[in-house]
Amino acid sequence: MTIAHWIAIGIAVTVSMTLVFVVHWLLNNKLGKIWPLARYVVSRSAVTAYTAAAVVGANLALPSVGDVGWSTYQTIQHAMQILMIATLTALGMSLAYAATDMILQRLSVNSGDADRRARRLQTQVRLLRRVITSIIVILAIAAILFTFDAVRALGAGLLASAGIIGIVAGVAAQSTLGNLFAGLQLAFSDALRIGDVVVVEGEWGRVEELSLVNVTIKIWDERRLVVPVANFTTTSFENWTKQGTNITAKVEFPLDWEVPVAELREEAGKLVTASKHWDGRSWSCQVVNISETGEIVVRVVATAADTGDQWNIACEIREHLVTWLATHYPQSLPRKRTEFISGGEEESAYAARFPASAFRRATVTSGVVHDGNGTRSDDED
Repeated sequence: MTIAHWIAIGIAVTVSMTLVFVVHWLLNNKLGKIWPLARYVVSRSAVTAYTAAAVVGANLALPSVGDVGWSTYQTIQHAMQILMIATLTALGMSLAYAATDMILQRLSVNSGDADRRARRLQTQVRLLRRVITSIIVILAIAAILFTFDAVRALGAGLLASAGIIGIVAGVAAQSTLGNLFAGLQLAFSDALRIGDVVVVEGEWGRVEELSLVNVTIKIWDERRLVVPVANFTTTSFENWTKQGTNITAKVEFPLDWEVPVAELREEAGKLVTASKHWDGRSWSCQVVNISETGEIVVRVVATAADTGDQWNIACEIREHLVTWLATHYPQSLPRKRTEFISGGEEESAYAARFPASAFRRATVTSGVVHDGNGTRSDDED
């Protein structure tokens, strides 16, 4: 190739890249005000458009066969074919991403926890975009490979045994295909969406990304839990925002039998109804159980609009009532009792008054201690 050929290629590349610059300027400064997609196109194609323009310009200015010889011309032509396929594929993908970016931007404005439809569409658009771009990349790679004569000849033979190759490829890619179909199933069955609050493997977090392979969970402490997509179709998980964002906060207190339940319920009601995190639906304060160690279990519940308010009101209830009980009714705090009785009629009266599940009894008789479990030991001390 002579200097004149290189100068012609340089001029063609410069002209084509200048045209791209002019188009970007018009999209960014003129059409951007009336066509929302314009800014996304400019942003996404900032590199791919110039690269494709350079390749197209160079291809248009290539010398003829007579100028460089047949073998050199074939080599250059083959290289330009590969570059054309690669750069135009990248440009097409960037334009497709630009279109979906505009859709996702509009959906993200209304993608709060309460807007389940927006979050579902956002998940589906992201997943479909990945599927389509993956298919485009595979086709582009196949097109590049088929520009080689050896691969083209091999491809003709492979077509004859496509069934066997398909079976082998299916077995080899079973895990990948399983994750692909699992991701599509999750997105279109509305079982999982970007932004959902979930509990997976004992970790509470929010779905940050749903790809063809993994689901990324952003845990409350800024860690990321990466889980294979197929796990969500084969194992159970908690989705706190599948049907809505309303949720109930629950706080349990193990307390002594002397706790004044009526006063505690009144104080809990004052706290809950005055809290900005309560959504006004319902609340309660009840004795729900008696623990094996002898304490009564008081449970305070309050409804909240979302998981953030649920966490905050649960902390408010816990902090306030613990302080209130310690200040006004310290005798109601959990404690364990051991009472020694001399035996006879006093023991019978004690057993009738207090159930064995609430207190541990011990009887001292002739230097031997008999406890409630039927054990026995000498009281030599």
